[in-house]
This record gives sequence, C-alpha cells and structure tokens, in this order.
Amino acid sequence: MKPLRRWGCAPSRRALLLAALPAFVLATTAHAQKPLKLPDVWYGVEVEDNVFTVQMPGIPDHRIVSDVSARGTPFQLHSYSVEAGGFSYVAQSALYPGDVDANNPRIILQAALDSRAHSLDGGKWSKVEWRTVGGATAVDSVGPVRGGSELRELVLLKGRRFVSLAFLGPAGTAGGPQAERFFKSLKLEP
Repeated sequence: MKPLRRWGCAPSRRALLLAALPAFVLATTAHAQKPLKLPDVWYGVEVEDNVFTVQMPGIPDHRIVSDVSARGTPFQLHSYSVEAGGFSYVAQSALYPGDVDANNPRIILQAALDSRAHSLDGGKWSKVEWRTVGGATAVDSVGPVRGGSELRELVLLKGRRFVSLAFLGPAGTAGGPQAERFFKSLKLEP
C-alpha cells in the first residue's frame, strides 16, 4: 500500500485531479464568455469613373463585361459584387451607346425587368414600384428565387447611364436592414 500524502490521496490521483482542474476552469470560463462578433465593415465604392457611389459590406470583385446594343454597337458593363453574411450584393453600370433610344427610360427598364424575371420562381416579380431616384427614372422590384431566396433589384436610367443594384438573400430579407443600407447608400453624381 502506498503512503498517503498531505491531501489524503495517492500522488498519482492528486496529479490527475490537478491536471484536470485547469481544463475544468477553462471550460467554465469559456462557457461564460459571449461569442466574438466582429462589426460589419462597409466600404464606399466609387463605380466606373465616379458615376455613382454605393456602400458594400466588403471590397467588391470588379468585372467588365462586353455587351452589344440591339443594333450591334458594343459597350461595356461594369459589375461590382460582394458576398457577405449570407447575402449577395451587386452594383452594375453601363453607358449605353448612341443607337439606344433613352428618351423613354421606362421601356428600357421594363425590358431589364422582363429579362431578369425569367430567373425568378414563377417567372414574375411579386413587387414592382416605379419612382424617381436622383432625378432618374427607376424601378424597385422584389421577387422569389428558386431555392427559397429573394431578389431585390433597383434599376435606373439617367440619360444613357444604366445603373442596377441587386440584393439576394433568404426569403423575407429584401426589405431588411442589410438590403436597406445597401439601396439607400446609392448616390448618383450630377
């Protein structure tokens, strides 16, 4: 039989208890702490020659897409996109060429709505609101996307300048704080 020491237990048992004590203390301390939540960082993004600015929750990926008008004149579409917090944000801009008749912006914007509606669940928007943003004719639309997501898009035409903001998130988030911050941050340059 091994002799008992000062604490009344064999050394191997005491060593085991002492070794387990820090793990127990750390486990209870860790449980008491709140999880670390980093604040959202939003960046002001100057879009294509500072035509407009918008805030996005991260540094966007910038792509230039070559496109052509209905009459075959080439032009470029600048696209800025970020995914953050389970949401997708896209800002796009293009200067339509001279062969695009921009005298009736609603026709061009309706065509953009109709084109995008093909990707919606059911093929149509659930909400369409025409308005003026920064002196430009605009349409704000919301619709369901297959898989349970929701798309919100603000499209406007100021002269020949086409601007589109799009937000994709879970159903019911198109009018939430993240989407509202994104859409309300749009500032058109004169």
